[in-house]
Amino acid sequence: MKTINKLSFHSIESIPPLIKDFLNHTIEGFKESTFSLDNFEKQIQAKQNSFTEEQRNILFHVLQSQLSKLILSPKQQKNLDDLKRSNTFTITTGHQLNLFSGPVFFIYKILQTIKTCSFLKEHFSDYDFVPVYWMASEDHDFLEINHFKTENNYYEINEKSGGAVGRIQVSDISFISEFEKEFKDTVFGTELILMLKEAYKTGNTLTEAISIIVNRLFSDFGLLILDGDSKELKNQCVPIFKEELISSDLKRFSKSKVDSLTEKYGKVQVNPRDINLFYLSDTRDRIDHDGQKYFVVDKNIEFAQEEIVMELEKFPENFSPNALLRPVYQEKILPNLAYIGGNAEIMYWLELKDYFSKLDIPFPILIPRNSMLFLKEKLLKKIQKLDIKIEDFFQNFTVITNNKILKNNDILELLEQRENLLIDDFSTLKTVAENTDHSFGNMVKAEEVRQLKSFKKMKKRLLHAEKIKQKELWERLENLFLDVHPSGIWQERIYNFSVFFADYGYEWLETCLEEMEIEQSKLIIVAI
Repeated sequence: MKTINKLSFHSIESIPPLIKDFLNHTIEGFKESTFSLDNFEKQIQAKQNSFTEEQRNILFHVLQSQLSKLILSPKQQKNLDDLKRSNTFTITTGHQLNLFSGPVFFIYKILQTIKTCSFLKEHFSDYDFVPVYWMASEDHDFLEINHFKTENNYYEINEKSGGAVGRIQVSDISFISEFEKEFKDTVFGTELILMLKEAYKTGNTLTEAISIIVNRLFSDFGLLILDGDSKELKNQCVPIFKEELISSDLKRFSKSKVDSLTEKYGKVQVNPRDINLFYLSDTRDRIDHDGQKYFVVDKNIEFAQEEIVMELEKFPENFSPNALLRPVYQEKILPNLAYIGGNAEIMYWLELKDYFSKLDIPFPILIPRNSMLFLKEKLLKKIQKLDIKIEDFFQNFTVITNNKILKNNDILELLEQRENLLIDDFSTLKTVAENTDHSFGNMVKAEEVRQLKSFKKMKKRLLHAEKIKQKELWERLENLFLDVHPSGIWQERIYNFSVFFADYGYEWLETCLEEMEIEQSKLIIVAI
């Protein structure tokens, strides 16, 4: 395996402008929330001053209980014990409980979290840094997580859904036998199959399944796994949840940021609701308020204000933060310095800066996660043979393809020459026409538009004709794009980690870790 390129997010067309501006420090008020050693130093002091010994003890005991069914490595045990000390902080990433971890970027974001902790230890030797994976166990969109894809197959499970997915017990294990057929003859296929069978035993919850997989992969790196579906942890957020119910705090205090981001970048990633809480019963349903009473949407459950406050105080475990309130919950209960997430996650975190200030909770450093792409040597040779650069696949590839098809085309060159002459002629004509008569000037402009449209049509027809004439080249280009982007999407969002682990095992994890960037967000392209 060999890294052949590392593309900055700034050079990739599909990276959202908001993310590029955030990384460039051009969004007012967020420079201190980006990656730098100075920012981390300030963050350490802010968190040290705000996170109490009591909170550390609660976190330690909850994690100790949650991890008791797993075999912890010496490094995990040390990290767990260190959390009780005031000089220990966390770096966190989070993800859904996708079947067998889902798309492979799940692996990348955890490895970046681990490597960030090592990097910080090198620069702040008096402190310790613990990588944490936050399980999105309370999400209720089961269809979003019930599957994964390899190069050759699509696997899924079917279970009763509607409630917190982490509480779902596995009963459908039919996919395992098909997975076994696909991977039994690969180098590390046995390891994958054993991992899958251990995690998805009948009766295991999806929370337990993901905990087993993540622990098998990352225990030696010291990663701790945290489930937010906890009465003890949520109890610390009762005052925040109470104000959310009564005063719609999140929406009120994020309005200014949401409005400014909307004005500059269009629609925000997640719009705040009046109440950003769900109610957990056998299902997970939104809490709403009609001005008189509180009610659970789609359930026959109603509360007066004093009743819902009493319910919250007695049973905080029945209240579940939505995507926007969850970051606040996370930062409240963890001695956390930074959050590593995908672009969409970072964009909705940005909405919350003022709300964090209102709550007097330090807003974390936000790190857009790295992306990785693994390409076979054979494919890279095909790309080189066609004189295409790998970065071309992350620009507008339709334009790249069209230019390739029309390269050195005599008719196109002639059309463009004539078009440029036409533009020059009309430029002179418009100046004279406008001095003669306003309506005549408008007529000349309209005629220019009409004739330029004809040139556009001719070039479009020429491209169509050349695609037929050079059908083989066009199909090769299209197929290459799909080899780099399976299903037309970035590889990391389609394939499961098993695609790479099957041939390279833990060496592949080590390669990912070694090549992972820490101080910058990049797409890392590796030849295999």
